[in-house]
Amino acid sequence: MINERNLPIFATLTVFLLLYGFGMYEYKGFRDTLVFTNLLTDNAFLIVTAVGMTFVILSGGIDLSVGSMIAFIGVLMAYLITSLHIHPILAIAISLIVGTAFGAIMGMIISVFEIQPFIVTLAGMFLFRGLAYLINLNAVPINHPFITALSDIYVSVPGRGGLTFIAMAMLVLLVVGILIARRTRFGMNVYAIGGDKQSAALLGVPIKKTTVKIYALSGLYSALAGVIFAIYTSSAYPLAAVGVELDAIAAVVIGGTLLTGGVGYVFGSFLGAMIQGVIQTLITFDGSLNSWWTKLAIGGLLLFFILLQKAIVFWAKKRSPAT
Repeated sequence: MINERNLPIFATLTVFLLLYGFGMYEYKGFRDTLVFTNLLTDNAFLIVTAVGMTFVILSGGIDLSVGSMIAFIGVLMAYLITSLHIHPILAIAISLIVGTAFGAIMGMIISVFEIQPFIVTLAGMFLFRGLAYLINLNAVPINHPFITALSDIYVSVPGRGGLTFIAMAMLVLLVVGILIARRTRFGMNVYAIGGDKQSAALLGVPIKKTTVKIYALSGLYSALAGVIFAIYTSSAYPLAAVGVELDAIAAVVIGGTLLTGGVGYVFGSFLGAMIQGVIQTLITFDGSLNSWWTKLAIGGLLLFFILLQKAIVFWAKKRSPAT
């Protein structure tokens, strides 16, 4: 029997397999490995963002600043490379440090002043977008041999597909996220805080310290997503990644993570983001539907998984000996 806590991720995996299977049945081109590897590349920045968001939602919080952080980090990285002529490796390192620091600051404000994460990260969303515009108002191309070399990395797989540097970086960051969530004390603390903050405190979990680390990790992953997005597009733009925070939240929820926290899987968020990519690809293959059908389908799936979560919680309470 499947544990009720695992039902959402099994439902997510089933939906992904059904959608992909439908694509393979309906369109011959869908059977080529090129489609799957392109999904990994095209959705790499969203998947990385969703991995960081998973830890936030697992703790019972929310981070609305990730989309603006992606744009800000991209513009900052472009400015360091093109205007200050800093080597991309150093520019990326500086950008990641800045993103992590801003995330930690938001975590400190949330934990020390006990302000709702929604409010703090909403302020961060406006702040980072404003900082991006402060650095540059227009799109900035990133023309550097190192960035071009990264973009040209390509490992062929059977069929016509191949893994780009972006896809491989995303997969590494996904594995790291899974290991942090499941194999570290920090990961266990995140689950404990999301399950019951008061009980976690009584068990000795450092609530404030862990909260700061959670938002620092989210800041780091959204900054990494910003770097990946900049490499993917070879440019930076202050209006980039508008609404990505909502796509990331949708990916996490569709991936089976409870919005109330305490239950969920990083791998589920990967599947949730891939489902969004598969829906978009199916619409592209169809050719008769516009891109707004993607939002309609994602909205329907999101509602379905929220209702599924509610049903599971109700079922678990009903089976509890206390009731």
